[in-house]
Amino acid sequence: MSTAPSVLKATRRDEVGKKVSHLRKAGQIPAVVFGHGMASIPVAIDAHEFDHLRRTVHPNTILELQLGGKEKHRVLVHGVQTDPRSRQLLHVDLFAIRSGEEVTVEVPLVACGEAFAATKMGGTLLHTVTRVRVRAMPESIEFSVESLVDFDAAIHLRDVPMPAGVTVLTDLDEVVAKVAAPHVTAEEAPAEEAPAAAPETATGAAEAASES
Repeated sequence: MSTAPSVLKATRRDEVGKKVSHLRKAGQIPAVVFGHGMASIPVAIDAHEFDHLRRTVHPNTILELQLGGKEKHRVLVHGVQTDPRSRQLLHVDLFAIRSGEEVTVEVPLVACGEAFAATKMGGTLLHTVTRVRVRAMPESIEFSVESLVDFDAAIHLRDVPMPAGVTVLTDLDEVVAKVAAPHVTAEEAPAEEAPAAAPETATGAAEAASES
């Protein structure tokens, strides 16, 4: 089911260079919208709104940039500059995507289902590849681990079903997930006990007493 794109509001700005400092003091972040075949647009965005947005959406999420309430662009957050000491947001680069344009991004691989060898045989699920480079715009790619029924089974990237229109750029022979056998520590054999001394009989005890 499709969902409405996340919206980021912006206004055009004339301030450049050191003049943008007052924007930051006013709770705004200077940003630039750029893309193939278009002139760069200097804009300002609300610092609090942007910080909340980037914490709640995936880094590869396409945003709808509303510029001045009229002009709209589909954008990706291309880069964020922060102050290394204060961690204050200083500048944002927004890449505008033209209709039908493909871009190369890294998206997460999300394991779903249960791996029998992990849940029933005590193994450990190893998710060895967590991100994959693709040419398209999925936010993530899910794959099932239910085929991992023993410790010899493995899921390669070529086994992961890709959404329509996605071109995979990562090596298809990469192992995405497998289950490692449980680590068994060999128990040390108990040390042999010295044979117990035979219990003395009454006669033996008397003989020992007479000899002393």
